[in-house]
Amino acid sequence: MDYQTLLWELSDGVLTVTLNRPEVLNAVNDRMAEELLDALRQAAREAEVRSVILTGAGRAFCSGQDLRERAAGDFSYAQHIRTRYAPVILQLQSLEKPVVAAVNGVAAGAGASLALACDLRVASEDSSFLQAFTRIGLVPDSGATYFLPRLVGLGKAFELCYLAEAVPAQEALRLGLVNWVVPRAELMSKAREVAGRLASGPTRAYGLTKRALLRNLKADLPSALDYEAMLQDAAGRTEDHREGVQAFLEKRPPRYVGR
Repeated sequence: MDYQTLLWELSDGVLTVTLNRPEVLNAVNDRMAEELLDALRQAAREAEVRSVILTGAGRAFCSGQDLRERAAGDFSYAQHIRTRYAPVILQLQSLEKPVVAAVNGVAAGAGASLALACDLRVASEDSSFLQAFTRIGLVPDSGATYFLPRLVGLGKAFELCYLAEAVPAQEALRLGLVNWVVPRAELMSKAREVAGRLASGPTRAYGLTKRALLRNLKADLPSALDYEAMLQDAAGRTEDHREGVQAFLEKRPPRYVGR
């Protein structure tokens, strides 16, 4: 794909989308937000894409909103969030393919929200997460107030949002903000290992699992059980389910195709 602020690389079913404004720590401007939304929509449409890695170029994952753009002319935060950030976060959450964030440095403000909106997170040992909003008198946005209490609990979410202190990688692992921490030199190989394993798996079942996990965050138990039953019925009609059962009976590795 021909993007100005992103890199797009598809290999063996794994799409790597790289935020590519390293000179400003991959701060998000309007063009990047538009291109990232387009890239995620392309990933949803293209059958060749079976899993996604989201990472940053250079020494940062994403430093959040480009404040130089904010300083130019009239600016409505509400309009900006609704038209630029919210669609990207919603697309990440609704993308029924596994999404792995490879956090290669600071993930601050809306950049932290981007990472938290992914399904899984691999972080380099020199990375950090920062709810930077209150440092400039703002409210956490782009899903931060949704993701944080669910990942770390309400009390810790208050602490992270109020005090706006950086959370280093190992502490992020302890809190449950990330799934793995690895040396920087091993970050992309670990992310590709995870994403490659997912790309070779029953991606239709992964998509339905993602749908169930997110929907049932807000459900009571009886409706959660009913929703699981409905999705299981859909999964049971896929080629991947038939292949998985046949492979089990034949004692061989399954060959999933994502249908």
